[in-house]
Amino acid sequence: PMGRQRTHKRRPLRGLAFGILLALGGGIVVLQTAPSIKEAFTPVRTSASDQLVGNGSANWYARITGQAAREARVRELEAEVRDLARWRAAAISMAERLETYEEILNAQGEPPVQGVTARIIAESDGPFADTLLANAGQNQGIEAGFVAVNEGGLVGRIVQLGKRSSRILAVTDFNSRVPIMGEASGVRAIMYGGRDGVGVLDDRPEIDNFLEGERILTTGEGGLFPRGLVAGYAMQRGNSWRVDYAMKRGEAGFVRLVPPARIPKPEEEPVPNEAALLVEVDTAGTAARLAGQ
Repeated sequence: PMGRQRTHKRRPLRGLAFGILLALGGGIVVLQTAPSIKEAFTPVRTSASDQLVGNGSANWYARITGQAAREARVRELEAEVRDLARWRAAAISMAERLETYEEILNAQGEPPVQGVTARIIAESDGPFADTLLANAGQNQGIEAGFVAVNEGGLVGRIVQLGKRSSRILAVTDFNSRVPIMGEASGVRAIMYGGRDGVGVLDDRPEIDNFLEGERILTTGEGGLFPRGLVAGYAMQRGNSWRVDYAMKRGEAGFVRLVPPARIPKPEEEPVPNEAALLVEVDTAGTAARLAGQ
């Protein structure tokens, strides 16, 4: 009988302890989820966490809830924003200075680029190994030889034109040939498509090497591509220099079709010389006098 009485006494105590723990757990959940209660207890929780922090290290509560990781990420983003603000100010200052220098020197810059934005799809049965189809053609003002670019950089150029569509030969194709140069090194070469997904640099007239990671830009030689388009980034594989295509860093769904920057030759837009103009004026004056007589 005495053992049974002790057992009956222990069971209510266990049930009471379980109920207290369950109530505490529910209270913690409510404190974490209810906005009004959470705001009311925020000062108390903050002061308590400040007391638990020691030697500048994050407390156990912050580590468990993930607050320490969030605060570290916020500090990292704030530092990045400050750096970007400094670079933005420097870029604006350099742009203003460049504009002033161009006005002083009366420099002729690149002509304004106009074009058409088109949606592209890949094809596998074209005359080349790596081509794209764009849903813009002659009806939209596109001409053969237009250059395709996206947010990343150079995509290719139009090699076949239709009324409402056009075929783009991508720079990743083996038959593509693009005159390029290193932005920092100034080394020139010809870029063509490689079979392993990266570009190949060949026909280098200089002995110097490219710089690892520098941007590869179009030179504009030959008049097929405008000068200064980003074709990729230099990378070294063994003893050869390759190109990580910039087009892969942009959206693949749309491209901008722009005309190449072709400068007309003097014979295409001739200007009469001064001697010829004087002869024409004198002839016209003599004819007028004879007619008056």
